[in-house]
Amino acid sequence: MNQAATARETDGGTEYINRFRPSQAEIERRYANTRKAMQEHGLDYLVIAGSEYSGFEGAIRYMCGFHILHRYAYVVVPLEGDPVCVFPREATWVGDHAATFIENREFPSHCGEWMADFLKSKNAKKVGIYGLEYIINVRDYSPLAASDFEIVDFEIPFDYSRAQKSEEELASVRHSMDINKQGVLEVIKAYEAGKTEAELMGVAEGTFASLGTARNTMNMVLMGPNGSLRPQMVFPSQRPLQDSDALMYGLEISGEGGHWVEFSRPIAPNGLDPVMTEMMQAYEEFHELAKEHMKAGNNAEDVARKCMKPIFDRGYRSGHVCGHSIGMTMIEMPRIGEGFDFVLPENMICSMHPHFMNQERTHSLYFQETYRVGRDEGEPLSGVPIKAYTGGETSF
Repeated sequence: MNQAATARETDGGTEYINRFRPSQAEIERRYANTRKAMQEHGLDYLVIAGSEYSGFEGAIRYMCGFHILHRYAYVVVPLEGDPVCVFPREATWVGDHAATFIENREFPSHCGEWMADFLKSKNAKKVGIYGLEYIINVRDYSPLAASDFEIVDFEIPFDYSRAQKSEEELASVRHSMDINKQGVLEVIKAYEAGKTEAELMGVAEGTFASLGTARNTMNMVLMGPNGSLRPQMVFPSQRPLQDSDALMYGLEISGEGGHWVEFSRPIAPNGLDPVMTEMMQAYEEFHELAKEHMKAGNNAEDVARKCMKPIFDRGYRSGHVCGHSIGMTMIEMPRIGEGFDFVLPENMICSMHPHFMNQERTHSLYFQETYRVGRDEGEPLSGVPIKAYTGGETSF
């Protein structure tokens, strides 16, 4: 796939074309997979919710091509027949609705009431909702919940149905990784004592915005004194940086195709302290195991157990899940962790980012790598070594 931006001449001037707009075959694949999951769970309708909450707009974009600029949106998918996009009327001119590849579009004053009335008119019996755990707003859920049809939480089945990425999706994923890597490298290159935490983050954000991520970034920092990292992930502040600090800018983005990736590496200008050095060794062993076990046919829970072994064997405590599926929604199911009896398919994309700390909670380590589940082993998509940088490097 040609990843370069292009344009075409129209009567009104030059129109930008996103090369990552899905083909008709890709759209049909997505709907076939979704409807297969609906059929397996006895649904006659599925309501898919998305909002501008960072990383949770992606299900809408996946199913209809619309990139939420502000507020929220829905796609109502019947088991048979044409889907309908539902946008709030007050956002009629917010976002490019022409990017939507579904023909049926509604702009009611109250989305929840419209969907409830629509589903009643279709004699819906069992309705799944994707977004019930995090995304759907209460105002729209209330009229659906007050209706006579059965409501089913469809968070996990929908995510499972889209876990295996197509070749078109993989091209978008790799493009996003190219952008993410460039932003991380620009931060490393720009490091200089005296700059503020926020100033250095601004370097990454400027790179991302100029390369077409729009608002699809979710960035944070871990900081610590004397070559250490504290456990808390925080917003960057106006504090001036010192060479004795360690710092880790956690950078997560999606490019024009809408596929999220996560990639970062720590910076320690004067080196890591002894506790952090031991933690880095555990991280290196974790990622060697991830390459070995992130392969098709393995079980998500088993992969987590095997990969986390060098961390738990050293007596560290976990502060965050070690990984998760990732796609057009930043966090998709399954998690690579306890309780997820899911067999990894080839070309599933996962972010692997164990966050762990010592028992005293004075030191921690966390940084991200995105993997493709391969036939024989996992592929770390960045291709960048697992190491800490000193700042000022001009290449990985």
